[in-house]
Amino acid sequence: MLPQTEQARPLARVRQIVADCGYQEVVNFAFVEEAWERDFADNSKLIRLANPIASQLSVMRSTLIGGLVANVASNLKRRQARARFFETGRCFFRDAQGEPVAGFRQPWKLTALAYGSAFPEQWGCAARKVDFFDIKGDLERLLAPRIAHFEAAQHPALHPGRSARVVVDGQAIGFVGELHPQWQQKYELPLAPVVFEVDLDAIVMASLPQYTEVSRQPPVIRDMAIVVDQKLDLQPLIDGMIASRSEIVREINLFDVYVGPGVEAGKKSLAFRIMMQDTRKTLQEVEVEAAMQHLVGYLQTTFAAQLRV
Repeated sequence: MLPQTEQARPLARVRQIVADCGYQEVVNFAFVEEAWERDFADNSKLIRLANPIASQLSVMRSTLIGGLVANVASNLKRRQARARFFETGRCFFRDAQGEPVAGFRQPWKLTALAYGSAFPEQWGCAARKVDFFDIKGDLERLLAPRIAHFEAAQHPALHPGRSARVVVDGQAIGFVGELHPQWQQKYELPLAPVVFEVDLDAIVMASLPQYTEVSRQPPVIRDMAIVVDQKLDLQPLIDGMIASRSEIVREINLFDVYVGPGVEAGKKSLAFRIMMQDTRKTLQEVEVEAAMQHLVGYLQTTFAAQLRV
């Protein structure tokens, strides 16, 4: 539950950030079509209304996705081929320990949906449709300075191979992904929207950035390519590298993934750019090599990685 007085200012900040990303805020009814709950939430514990205002709006929502999909469909009928919407609102679940109403849990959610082209039509960039990484970047901007981790996971509303669970500080706060092809076809959408839905409480609890000294010493940059099993998930590998890195390693960025000639079948090549720097002195070659060897040794031991030469 979001206390109105304490959370009003952080909530306004959240709405402003999402709006700055190009989304328009919408407000939909909290009572929805039963089919939406079945399709987008796989909800079998429906909360039915005794006196619905319309026969089709007969249950309380447990996700905001259905309303946003309906908003897109409505816009398409009016020849609006590009849409970006977001909504903040309560969702409703049966829960014996629920608050503030006994028997029901009523958390606040933030849901955003992008459909159509990634950018308005313009000469400055090539036209392309919005994808998973566009909306993932918007979500990361919203969560900053906290770092979100994305784990492959399935959700009733989302494409099974193009969706992920959002984890912040070790706690799952929601999902991000592309709408499932089955629902894209059912709701007559020519393109697949990309959507994220997260707990609003986790978003408004923003922390202030921490000051760190800016080094006057020159950075040292090294590239490293490794070969690992093709089925290996990337996130655990990067998390492990960051956790085990030497003190002088400031950044580890993946810039290439390759599968094909030159790489063994069933394997993939991952190329990383490693930035090293010390705030007190210029790094020596022996320190740089030691830091790189430490990372290589960790990858070889933990993930059976091989250096690609």
